[in-house]
Amino acid sequence: MAPAQAFNRQTPPLLGLLDIGTSKTVCFIVAAPRKGRAGRVDVLGIGQQPSRGLKAGVVIELDAAEQSVRAAVAEAERAAGCELRQVLLAVACGRLKSTTFAADTKVEGRAVGDADLARLLSAGRSYVERDGRALLHMNTIAYRLDGAQGIADPRGLAADTLSVDLHAVTADDAPLRNLVHVAERAYLSVIGLVPAPYASGLAVTTPHERRAGVLVLDFGAGTTSLALFVDGHLLASEVIPVGGHHISFDLARGLTTSLSEAERIKALCGTVPPGPDADATPVSFVPVGEPAARLSEVASSKVREIICGRVRGLLGQVAERLERAGIPEGATERVVVTGGAGQLPHLSAFAGAFFGKPVRVGQPEAAYGWPAGAASPAFSTVLGVAQVAFDPAAGVRRAEHTFAAGGYLRSVGRWLKASF
Repeated sequence: MAPAQAFNRQTPPLLGLLDIGTSKTVCFIVAAPRKGRAGRVDVLGIGQQPSRGLKAGVVIELDAAEQSVRAAVAEAERAAGCELRQVLLAVACGRLKSTTFAADTKVEGRAVGDADLARLLSAGRSYVERDGRALLHMNTIAYRLDGAQGIADPRGLAADTLSVDLHAVTADDAPLRNLVHVAERAYLSVIGLVPAPYASGLAVTTPHERRAGVLVLDFGAGTTSLALFVDGHLLASEVIPVGGHHISFDLARGLTTSLSEAERIKALCGTVPPGPDADATPVSFVPVGEPAARLSEVASSKVREIICGRVRGLLGQVAERLERAGIPEGATERVVVTGGAGQLPHLSAFAGAFFGKPVRVGQPEAAYGWPAGAASPAFSTVLGVAQVAFDPAAGVRRAEHTFAAGGYLRSVGRWLKASF
């Protein structure tokens, strides 16, 4: 991977990590890694609150979303004993889209210099920032000099033409602005944006897996994200607006019961069997419009049939997105599933049969100071943000100035100009 460009601003010694999800809002306050513990942040405080005002990861009610963020931040501040001002924000809204493309430039001078690299990356930014899209992340895959491939760092080498293969993650600008605005209303300065699929992928995979090729599926409450790594590079990153809540909706509709009853049934016997299931064990529930004392029954096999239908359709959408991105089936060796809804029993076996590849449940590694319960698949995104928080080579692009309310577009322009 090509060396990352230096940042104009240093990351502050204390930083907030904020993940505003469909079902929960999580805030972690972390300190920079201590000497001799590179990459291992210290966690000072954790806050978690139920999310309100979001649907499928998109802000639909500013006041409600703001209150969830305020409550989560206040809880983290009490635990850390400090006041939080700056955060890295995980982003899953805005129809995240991956683009892999090439850019070329003529080399000015006898050898490739920093100015040539900057001009090349500027052309890449211009290419992806069109039609109301905002750039979240851009990583270099490989350089070429006069058509010669396999160049890791072209600086100092002579050539007439410098080319680069790039991968970029973009989002619709309006939903992204709304998400940033929610944080700003809670008196937080957003100093960087991290694609949620990328963060989850880093949290639950090893460098070896990312080099060999791995697909990471993060099953959340309202969305399912995918991140594909090949040769250590991020090559695809998208968010599908379907998650665990949609399984509950299907159960409520299929059984004609309330959403709360559907959630209870899913927790009681929800599973994705790897093969045919003839289990006829009855499950009792209260139908819609009936008194609580009048129960109905359904075979657990019917419950699992409904769940399997939704999960099969969701995995089909994942396969369709990968095919549309031009990713061949043999590009990955394995699949990793994570996220709160990713803990559905037998999901990994079901996904393995669907993709025809080994599948495991991704368990993120806990950092120093994190409670054992926080190092679970439900927290993969924020744990991944912790990995990139103080790592300038991990792909996080920081604002040269913080995002000011009402000045988001100008701030993003300064941010990208300084970072890439």
